[in-house]
Amino acid sequence: MSTRLATGGRLLDKGRQVSFTFNGKRMTGCAGDTLASALLANDQVMMGRSFKYHRPRGVVASGAEEPNALVGLGTGARFEPNQRATTTELFEGLSCISQNHWPSLDYDIGAVNQAFARFLPAGFYYKMFMFPRVFWKHVYEPFIRQSAGLGKAPDAETRDADTYEHFHAYTDVLVIGGGIAGLQAALAAGRSGARVLVMEQTPHWGGRAPVDGGEVDGKPAEAFIDAAVAELEAMDNVTLRLRCMGAGVYDHGYVLGYERLSDHAPGADGPRHRLWRVRAGQVITATGAIERPLSFAGNDVPGVMLASALRDYVVNRGVSAGDRTVVVTNNDDAYRTALVLLDAGLNVPLILDARAGGGGALADEARARGIRVETGKGIAKVKGRARVTGVAICAQAGEGAVLEEVPCDAVAMSGGWSPVVHLWSHCGGKLNWDDALAMFRPDAGRAPTGHDGAPFVAACGAANGEFGLNAILSDANTAGQTAARATGHKPGRKGAPKASDAGDEAPLEQVWLMPQGANIKLRMKAWLDYQNDVKVSDVQLAAREGYESVEHTKRYTTLGMATDQGKLSNINGLAVLSNVLGQPIPQTGTTTFRPPYTPISMGAIAGEARGALFQPIRRTTVHDWHEAQNAYMEPVGHWRRPYCFPKAGESHEDAVQREVRATRDSLGLLDASTLGKLIVKGPDAGRFMDMMYTNMMSNLAVGKCRYGLMCSENGFLMDDGVVARLSDDTWLCHTTTGGAERVHAHMEEFLQTEWWDWRVFVANVTEQYAQFGVVGPNSRKVLEKLGGVDLSKDALAFMQWTEGTLAGIQSRIFRISFSGELSYEVAVPASMGRAFWNKLLEAGKEFGVTPYGTEALHIMRAEKGFIMIGDETDGTVIPQDLGLNWAISKKKEDYIGKRAQARSYMTNPERWKLVGLETVDGSVLPDGAYAVGEGVNANGQRVVQGRVTSTYHSPTLERGIAMGLVLHGPDRMGEVLDFPRLDGSIVQARIVDQVWFDKDGEKQNV
Repeated sequence: MSTRLATGGRLLDKGRQVSFTFNGKRMTGCAGDTLASALLANDQVMMGRSFKYHRPRGVVASGAEEPNALVGLGTGARFEPNQRATTTELFEGLSCISQNHWPSLDYDIGAVNQAFARFLPAGFYYKMFMFPRVFWKHVYEPFIRQSAGLGKAPDAETRDADTYEHFHAYTDVLVIGGGIAGLQAALAAGRSGARVLVMEQTPHWGGRAPVDGGEVDGKPAEAFIDAAVAELEAMDNVTLRLRCMGAGVYDHGYVLGYERLSDHAPGADGPRHRLWRVRAGQVITATGAIERPLSFAGNDVPGVMLASALRDYVVNRGVSAGDRTVVVTNNDDAYRTALVLLDAGLNVPLILDARAGGGGALADEARARGIRVETGKGIAKVKGRARVTGVAICAQAGEGAVLEEVPCDAVAMSGGWSPVVHLWSHCGGKLNWDDALAMFRPDAGRAPTGHDGAPFVAACGAANGEFGLNAILSDANTAGQTAARATGHKPGRKGAPKASDAGDEAPLEQVWLMPQGANIKLRMKAWLDYQNDVKVSDVQLAAREGYESVEHTKRYTTLGMATDQGKLSNINGLAVLSNVLGQPIPQTGTTTFRPPYTPISMGAIAGEARGALFQPIRRTTVHDWHEAQNAYMEPVGHWRRPYCFPKAGESHEDAVQREVRATRDSLGLLDASTLGKLIVKGPDAGRFMDMMYTNMMSNLAVGKCRYGLMCSENGFLMDDGVVARLSDDTWLCHTTTGGAERVHAHMEEFLQTEWWDWRVFVANVTEQYAQFGVVGPNSRKVLEKLGGVDLSKDALAFMQWTEGTLAGIQSRIFRISFSGELSYEVAVPASMGRAFWNKLLEAGKEFGVTPYGTEALHIMRAEKGFIMIGDETDGTVIPQDLGLNWAISKKKEDYIGKRAQARSYMTNPERWKLVGLETVDGSVLPDGAYAVGEGVNANGQRVVQGRVTSTYHSPTLERGIAMGLVLHGPDRMGEVLDFPRLDGSIVQARIVDQVWFDKDGEKQNV
């Protein structure tokens, strides 16, 4: 049985008992335990069930690579499924439940699947759920939905009780991994004066060194670790973070870190998790290595564990997995586990070494201490179901004939070590296959490179394939000094400390199946992926069925697709695949390593973006004034804008009509601060603007404005606005309210990916300015009352701008109009926005000034025939559809979208074109209504020949007006179309010119 030992437990405080519950059963552990070690200490060997066959599963590892011991952690608002027991620190009151079973862990109805295992091999779902077709909706789909998912999802109505945050950091050297290699690399870099950030995913420094032993400079490894941490903590240029995982490495030295701040102390002040967003000059991955399991029948029975994990539990947590442990290995490292068990007073009846020649110095020591060692032997199968009861021994070279059965209650297996190359590979680092050590290791000659082509990621220590203590320290010291030098610092000459390595080790022997000639019955019980129940026989079947690519095999069998992402299974799986295909392992290759390295919480990804901060509401400088005037607000992008300003007893429709009339008759004010404002500046800004817009912008004179259209690469109209030239190398681009960020990103994408050598800078200054539309026949008079700028027709003509002081406030005045009236837009510093608005209201009293909202704005622009992005456009409309050919330059060779607009579909004469629509009876057309034609289409649907894009009641014309896209519309002026309503009635509308108001522009040009 598994139990707490009287000795060992270097990380425990045995004087502090910690109580917790597992499946409602009360248990106790010690401060410093993980949930896994505490469960083992309470003889809870079985901790869950596998996904497919619901086989009993126990802990197999001791770290983040654990695939089996997953629990639902916490209750209520703090419940989280799929939490690893091996990385969950024990705390008082912890509550957890095992997963993937019903009604209980010990008695699971799903275990019946094991009886049908031969009928449920890899890929069975691709075949079984195809026929009969009628079963899909009522049988297969409900069954799949019921079975899908691992663990229990949190209650959808429960809100997460914790907070999370993002943290931005900049460092010269980022060291990921706080083992002995990471600490030495950090020392080498830190001593040069470089800024160093060290991330370690566990709560403790030193990695495996304190467990595996060895001496550094004549002192125990643990003493070196303590001294290294103390020296690093004393350096002002070094930051150390425990419980912080390096999650992903991206281009340009961008790294994501995931810090668990209070998982071990729920209820503590501050955020629970922190997502680090790091920019690093150089990245050192000192992430260690993961021990591989061996593939033999029954290697999934609870009590079968990695040899290193069993060693960790004894040394670090003072827990044994069993009184009698059989060790099975193909390398010398597992002998350390046997010796540790012996030191703890436990029995090791047998070591099975698959190598015919046996081990080296450690094997000799094991024999000298009385442990029976059998070479050239392996495990035919493990005895027991819910826990190990014994092993059947066979010859490794045979087919599995049982030579002897040995009673035991734990098995320690070791199939060699695989460097953790995930972070190295995230950003393009390549790997080499080391046949002697049977592992993929980083190829330093093909490291991830930055913008300058120079490497910015280096691996060191076990992550680089170095396993001797002396080699690890030397490699790490070199990595740290090289990284410091690459960031412009001068590393010191101090070399790496000297370490004593274990004696000579015998070479590892590649063992991918035990025994090597195992028959089909044994292969069908030899597990590769513990969580998804993928067996050796499944991979072999996939290869026979033609899935020869490792990526295809992965998806066909689900190998490596569990929550551990194949950390234990991938190498063994691709080796089995290579053997079936008769090709070397490097030819088969690896699957793609993708971030994050281990799962990170959704809360950490979201950070502070939740509740009111999920999509922060943007408000203009006069938002409070609008609310005080009872404005009805509507969302426009992330902004809130007044739809209208209803007076007491006035409907919204009446308010809109009043605002339009007042503006056209005298004076209206519009808060236009939300319109996007982008500054484009630089020596190459002119040609950049010509590429961004369909018309010429480089020849726009300083002080002039021009209306411009912007298209996507596919040729579709994406935004429009007025562009003003501020100076020889500076343009101000106005965008739609909802388009500012999108247009900014569009510009930056091309500057960073296509025209990276152009000297252009783009700044979004939308919120730096408040901007107000002063509209109507008296607009010039009210601005002249404020004084300071000559706004006469000759001084400031239509589509020009000027700067000056209005009412004592520095202002930029644009003579532009979106209503067809005499109109100005005045931009002032945002800090002066409310003050200027108040002055406009005061000066406008004698003219009956009327603030108006977005709906009045839309009606006036529609009366003038101006388009609105999002109404007349829907992502499939090009400028030519809207009759905007005049805004497309014939002088320049190219602009974004030009080639796309030359495609046959874009030039098809059958494309719908923009026209005005005037109802025969003066009513208002339904928004989005379709114009129907005669007959039906191939799908039996009514033929349509157009649709309404904008529709309003015009107080100016006192009738309904609309704009729409109609087949051959401009050629069908005067024709009447039918528009069905939802109730079946028909509205008739005549095709007319879309400009109803002041077609010649006399009012805006006064």
